[in-house]
Amino acid sequence: MAPKWRDLADRFAEQIKTGQLLPGVQLPQIRELVEAGEGSKETVHKAYKALEAEGLVTSTRGRGTVVRSRAALKRLGIARYDKAKWRDGDEVAFIADRVASGRAYKRNEQTQTVSRVEADSLVAEGLGVPVGSEVYARARLVKEGVQPTHTLTSYYRPEHVEGTRIVDPTPGPAGRGGGYRVLYDAGYEIDHMREALFARVPTTEEVQLLQLPAGEPVVELHRTTYTADGTVVEFAVGIHSASRFAWEYDFKVPDSAQDRKGQE
Repeated sequence: MAPKWRDLADRFAEQIKTGQLLPGVQLPQIRELVEAGEGSKETVHKAYKALEAEGLVTSTRGRGTVVRSRAALKRLGIARYDKAKWRDGDEVAFIADRVASGRAYKRNEQTQTVSRVEADSLVAEGLGVPVGSEVYARARLVKEGVQPTHTLTSYYRPEHVEGTRIVDPTPGPAGRGGGYRVLYDAGYEIDHMREALFARVPTTEEVQLLQLPAGEPVVELHRTTYTADGTVVEFAVGIHSASRFAWEYDFKVPDSAQDRKGQE
């Protein structure tokens, strides 16, 4: 038989999942449930903590326990890097995600700092430079309104970006078309990418920076960007609040056997 706190948590979870309790609705105060005979203060507290760990509610001082929004942003795959968006227009990647999700955005919802740093082993391997080499780090914190959604730090070889808008710390994208347009204008047209994703437990710093609820994991992204001749022009590390994105990929299914036949 399940403990009383689990039964209470399950009842609230069912109401949330079926839409009886909508996003933004505040759950009853702990004392109200105690007075209603739902259990002791400890029982109700455990139930609310379980709901928070399952990503169904958030608990903040002043607002109490509130049902979380479940509408995730689309995090596009190939489509977010369409050259027509940034080369011919001004729809940089995070804006492309917002447009696809039908969400409003402001360019200054992306803040940034730019610095020269020594490449650690991860960055050195990503850029193909020796460990300890000086590289540019362009670190961004992206928000939707006041809520942080993810961080993204792009690393560059100095010879590729020195003197360009990429190393300008002004908040927002690096001018019209963003960083990829800057590289394009400098003669480094991006051609292909490799992205690797994995989920993990966030660090204490990431919990504070992304304002993560208890128990929420992050999705870490490693992105390597190449020109047609194989030159690496960007290596990026992104940390995403897992519940705020739905990752979406649309691609042609390969047929390597057919490709080999065509080469014979």
